[in-house]
Amino acid sequence: MDIIFLHELKVKTLIGIYPWERSAAQTIQLDLEIALPTSRACLTDNFEDALDYALVVQRINETLSQRHFSLLEALAEHIAQIILMEFKSPWTKISVAKLSAIRGVKRLGVCIERRREDTAPKMMD
Repeated sequence: MDIIFLHELKVKTLIGIYPWERSAAQTIQLDLEIALPTSRACLTDNFEDALDYALVVQRINETLSQRHFSLLEALAEHIAQIILMEFKSPWTKISVAKLSAIRGVKRLGVCIERRREDTAPKMMD
């Protein structure tokens, strides 16, 4: 399995359950590992056979600018479903962390792994 990764992607978004979190965007950090649908790009060296990293980042930024999530778990699941369904990845690992959310803790968050063939919950609109 060929895997691409995007580490330390920082995005501002509304995340949380407290009233102040619903009105003030916070910076979260994402780490993604994405299995490629094929290894064709390794053989052809052709961009058309590769997964466009910039498109993945654009799609994540787009989603997080339009949605509010209460829980990091729900945010991670939503991104995982985008990767699996829209980018046709057979497997993905998503880590989402809030930065300095609790005094003395640099990052806190959640890490999930999903496979396309698993019965994953439907993506929420």
